[in-house]
Amino acid sequence: MAGFEPVSLDRQDRYRELLGASGITASDYSLVNLWGWAEEYGLQWYFEDGLVWIRQTLPAPLYWSPVGGLAGVDWKRVFEDPGKRGVTFTRVPEGLAGVWAHELPGLVEVREDRGNWDYLYSVPELVALSGNRFHKKKNLVNQFRKKYPSEYVDLGPGLIGLTRDMQEKWCAWRDCESSLTLSAENRVIDRVLGAWETLQNILGGAIMSEGRLVAFCVAEAFAPDTLIIHFEKGFTEYTGVYQAMNQMFLEAHREFAIANREQDLDEEGLRQAKLSYNPVGFVRKCRVDVR
Repeated sequence: MAGFEPVSLDRQDRYRELLGASGITASDYSLVNLWGWAEEYGLQWYFEDGLVWIRQTLPAPLYWSPVGGLAGVDWKRVFEDPGKRGVTFTRVPEGLAGVWAHELPGLVEVREDRGNWDYLYSVPELVALSGNRFHKKKNLVNQFRKKYPSEYVDLGPGLIGLTRDMQEKWCAWRDCESSLTLSAENRVIDRVLGAWETLQNILGGAIMSEGRLVAFCVAEAFAPDTLIIHFEKGFTEYTGVYQAMNQMFLEAHREFAIANREQDLDEEGLRQAKLSYNPVGFVRKCRVDVR
């Protein structure tokens, strides 16, 4: 496929319009995620006939699901293009993968991609933290509130400097330079924070304790009822800081019903942590090979 160009903010309005028409609910395709990780994955896009084709070039070439008005597309005609054959698509929503399997028999092979499934949570549940399922989380939140004088504040332009300083200190503590994953995430967080006033639908929260920023959360209003939690950081010397950040942020945004906390990337520790918050569902995705 020719005509690809780097993902940029110049076309975010058109991209968001096509994303809204697509029915895609996977966090990968949010503009904040796509642009934030663009340099790490070498992400590029190509606008063609009401669709946006997305590909990553790092660490190896892969295509993502197209975005746009997917209903009614003649996929047989689309995949007659030699440039769309012999490639692998990743992060493909389960529904679209099923359509391709039905309409393109013998041409595609679909495999479940569990590590890229998004975790979905009930915002009211994570605010209330009621019952035995959330007993440990509620105790940690209560410990935090009782032990540390704290204040929840909205994350906005006036706090970006402090948030960047906190992220730098957090990375020094975690020795981000020794981890490819943490190093990449650190660059993405700085990139997103630096474009805070340009990115649409971005929102966040922070916890201040005795004049110190001890936790922050970066999120995105993704749909009328859904927000995506992109990043959440806290100083663990404060017992319960992560549980408190999650609960306080969602309490401030009760207008949303669902929180999408993204995927676990097949990391067992991360998977157990995400499961411990009792998800109410998943956004299932597949890997699709096109012959």
